[in-house]
Amino acid sequence: MAKYLVIVESPAKVKTIKKFLGSNYEVMASQGHVRDLPKSQMGIDVDNDFEPKYITIRGKGEILAALRKEAKKADKVYLATDPDREGEAISWHLSKALKLEDKDIYRITFNEITKTAVKAAIKDARKIDMNLVDAQQARRALDRVVGYSISPVLWAKIKRGLSAGRVQSVALRIICDRENEIDAFIPEEYWTMDAVLDVEGEKKPVTAKFYGDVNGKIDIKNKEQMEDIKKKLEGCEYSVDSIKRGEKIKKSPLPFTTSTLQQDASSKLNFAPQKTMRIAQQLYEGVDIKGEGTVGLITYLRTDSTRVSEEAETQAAEFIDVHYGEKYKTAAATEKKNSQKIQDAHEAIRPTDLNRMPIAIKEQLPRDLFRLYQLIWKRFVASRMSAAQYDTTSVKIQAKDQIFTLAASKMRFDGFMSVYTQEEDKDEENVLGGNLDENSVLEFINFDPKQHFTQPPAHYTEASLVRALEELGIGRPSTYAPTITTILARRYITKENRNIYVTELGEVVNHMMKEAFPAIVDVNFTANMETLLDGVEEGTVKWKTIVENFYPDRMQQ
Repeated sequence: MAKYLVIVESPAKVKTIKKFLGSNYEVMASQGHVRDLPKSQMGIDVDNDFEPKYITIRGKGEILAALRKEAKKADKVYLATDPDREGEAISWHLSKALKLEDKDIYRITFNEITKTAVKAAIKDARKIDMNLVDAQQARRALDRVVGYSISPVLWAKIKRGLSAGRVQSVALRIICDRENEIDAFIPEEYWTMDAVLDVEGEKKPVTAKFYGDVNGKIDIKNKEQMEDIKKKLEGCEYSVDSIKRGEKIKKSPLPFTTSTLQQDASSKLNFAPQKTMRIAQQLYEGVDIKGEGTVGLITYLRTDSTRVSEEAETQAAEFIDVHYGEKYKTAAATEKKNSQKIQDAHEAIRPTDLNRMPIAIKEQLPRDLFRLYQLIWKRFVASRMSAAQYDTTSVKIQAKDQIFTLAASKMRFDGFMSVYTQEEDKDEENVLGGNLDENSVLEFINFDPKQHFTQPPAHYTEASLVRALEELGIGRPSTYAPTITTILARRYITKENRNIYVTELGEVVNHMMKEAFPAIVDVNFTANMETLLDGVEEGTVKWKTIVENFYPDRMQQ
């Protein structure tokens, strides 16, 4: 009988995958990377076409010996590391470390650890994609060149033992730039003035906002100006000048990508990105569910794609039809058009089976796993549902030649909001019962003036920093959480009540980096580097060319 070996990264996946495959399959874990560049030197041979020198990672000898032993017995070896550049590189390193050149080796990938996905992957086995491997080699080499160029300068100028990475340095700069904006900010005073009015036939008074006069909008800059307007309006009658009725729709959200999951888990569950990724990894690799054994609950967690497979679309449509009704189904979710290359063998993050409802498995999941699973489940269901619909009313009210405006909306159909809401989905303050028209009698109750000051930009939180890195095209889904964790660990930044602040050390390092290595901390330069790495993945750019072109710049100090 033929014997097959399947090698995965994580021991947690072994149990999940083993039960999907027959007894002639052996499943083993590499426990992550098995080879890397040495820690004691740069490990990039600059004089020999930037050839990397890989060594076996300390402590991996026993794992490799066990894998080698099994590989010798196997007729076929399937490398089932994660479905991204890093996973592809680990598969390649495994093939080298296990000396599998003479073997029938096959690369398999799956976005979810389910029986269907694993069996389909084995049928669809392929060769290792060297473009993906080279994109990862280029990233690793660039990061190593940067680290080894910068560290000696930091040691000489600031303190021994410091280090700085390529993406971390840009993240630190973004945070420092925001802190400088906050420090330089000069607040400006302004006022708002609401008129509280009684409307005949309405149960509650309404609040109309001061807009300006018949000639246009007026900004109230100070108390004197506000008092002047109030004086003008003493004893005035208020009347409805015009009413516009309309409708608005609120589209359902897109399903989660790595970045949006980290942001939502931060604001709703107060999870740091690192924690979100750790828990999502467990949900992906497999959790024990009564009656089912170990099952992967979500699809792969490192993705910037919002694509959803046809099977998942079909299941979602059927699920929504049964549990919510036909009118809650949407024809198809509006896909986010991403100008950047997305790793689109991938899908969005979603549950592997919608029928595994959070409430049904709540008792079998630790609290944090349940909360994150529920968030992913709700967001995915909502993303496949119809839009929420509102009736809107926009009213212009006149008193003398002064204009006030009143806006109200009333939900007509809740759509996706029956499952999932966001901060911005909260109701507006004015609710009209439908009795307001051009002939309505308005009775003035009082003014509600308020003094305000313009606010400086907000401090970054981990969630808003992830959003900024994504929008600027810096890093990739797998790098957001480790980048933030690293600069926190290096004490370049600190966290208080979710807000990120730069430490004195962080300021000194950032200042020195801007002076000595302007290109490295340049946002556009780093984003362009990501585009070049995408070019390597697509096979249009040679990876060593990127390192070679980058290298001389680093040495100019």
